[in-house]
Amino acid sequence: PFTPPFCPNPSCTFHLDPRGWRFKKNGFHLRGFDQRRIQRYRCHHCQRSFSTQTFSTTYWLKRPDLLLPVACGLVACSGFRQLARSLSVSPTTIERLSGRLGRHALLFHEQHRPGGVPGEPLVYDGFETFELSQYWPAHLNTVVGAESRFVYATTVAELRRKGRHTAPQKARRAELETRYGRPHPKAIERTTQEALSLAVPPSHLEVTLLADEHKAYPRALRGLLDRRFRLEQTSSRRPRVPGNPLQPVNHLHALMRHSGANFKRETLAWSKRRQSMVWRDCLFRVWRNWVKRTAERGRRETPAMRLGVTKRALGWGEVLGRRLFVTRWRLPAPLDRYYWGREPTRQIPNARAHGLRYAY
Repeated sequence: PFTPPFCPNPSCTFHLDPRGWRFKKNGFHLRGFDQRRIQRYRCHHCQRSFSTQTFSTTYWLKRPDLLLPVACGLVACSGFRQLARSLSVSPTTIERLSGRLGRHALLFHEQHRPGGVPGEPLVYDGFETFELSQYWPAHLNTVVGAESRFVYATTVAELRRKGRHTAPQKARRAELETRYGRPHPKAIERTTQEALSLAVPPSHLEVTLLADEHKAYPRALRGLLDRRFRLEQTSSRRPRVPGNPLQPVNHLHALMRHSGANFKRETLAWSKRRQSMVWRDCLFRVWRNWVKRTAERGRRETPAMRLGVTKRALGWGEVLGRRLFVTRWRLPAPLDRYYWGREPTRQIPNARAHGLRYAY
């Protein structure tokens, strides 16, 4: 039997601390999808009514049966329109479910990830992809455990298109930068500080950081005055073989391109916004850390099992088993911006942020 763990009303005293909370049953209602009878309750303190569905990840979904297949499809290299065709729904439905899954995964990762200073070296590198078109590169900064392969944190930065250009390409880039503005030249340095701040709390303990020879990384570390890092850099031209110190993050990036349609180098499924890219990466990160095992052969353990966070691999039913309330967390920057969909896109100045009342 289900027992409400706390009052779901954010303005109620018993939303954060349920000790002494009292509620009563308040009838039933029939769910439209399958005509199942849903128990309702009423809080004695704030008099707000709610039901068992209030604590479900399918809260206010007209098609609750889509959540699990969409989650599986998004980490199996399916695009929005591919999933929409196979499930006979609109691509907009898949887009909104992707955002809901990404927000849930962000909170799930924050709730279950290990706290304190990591007890292993960290491997850091950027994963480059595109936002809307190849004229707008994006840089996902990933922090991975060298021994556990656990993905501790990810942040995103916008970049200026680099490399060789033909004359028409140079003219097109200049036209776009005149119209929309130019990305900040120190975006990687700033987002590197954000990623390392999420992975390593303030401490006097020294953490070994393995990275390539990007010039922005030493500058970013000098700006983290309340944390201590020992930077060991490896050339990015070194063969990407198991003996490479950057192998954990190289393997992660290969898996991201293999499992995400929007992360392919040549594709029609690029994320149209960095915000959508972040939400899909949050879902991939939870799948990588808690669901997928580090090796298909040999010791079949997940990165979370290696860290001792969990004793077994989780299934999607356990990851999506209970709704997580953002009002019960105080998300640090930039996670607060990522959750509410406020990561800007230059080409879409009026992009929709997350403001739906009944969609967590």
